[in-house]
Amino acid sequence: MTSLVIFDCDGVLVDSERLSHIVLQQMLEELGAPLSFDEAVQRFMGTSMPVCMERIGELLGAPPPADFLPQFSQRTRAAFETGLTAVPGVEQVLDGLQTPFCVASNGNRAKVDFTLGHTGLLPRFEGRIFTADDVRHPKPAPDLFLLAARTLDADPLRTTVVEDTPTGIRAAKAAGMRAIGFSAMTSAERLLAAGADAVARTMAEVQVLLPALPQRALR
Repeated sequence: MTSLVIFDCDGVLVDSERLSHIVLQQMLEELGAPLSFDEAVQRFMGTSMPVCMERIGELLGAPPPADFLPQFSQRTRAAFETGLTAVPGVEQVLDGLQTPFCVASNGNRAKVDFTLGHTGLLPRFEGRIFTADDVRHPKPAPDLFLLAARTLDADPLRTTVVEDTPTGIRAAKAAGMRAIGFSAMTSAERLLAAGADAVARTMAEVQVLLPALPQRALR
């Protein structure tokens, strides 16, 4: 029986991945490194900001401008303020859970607080928010998920993670946890290849899978 459910934030709880990748795509084009939206998602989705900056530098052939990160933060926040919503159906999933749950994100705490607050989800996660600020090694390392399980007194082998990126899936499996891949923006094939135990296209499917997913040991 599952003792804890861990949700990723961006793309799982809040529909922020699409907006942030549109902004990133626009900024890279302005710097002379155009990518399609799908290419931007493939390269950057699920990575921590330091890794994103490294990959941007590789694309540009030089470190990004000093104001890149502040500009990206400002422009994504503006996009979130006008267009950010909760992932459709996620409130029903949370309302139906009989198991403790939390959020564990590769984003920083300020971003998670803002996105959950803007979409009205923040009160549901008070005291149960874990971010990249809390660990030395974020996803795909298992540290963040293990911290969440340890803090909430949950057995990793009885913990289920809902993630929408291969990075998050690999982190869950490295932590010895079961993983549901949410394929809203990432193909089911990539999530399964990363080790997902099951894949859902909608939150209604996630809701069905959460109690049904069998106990699995670390792969």
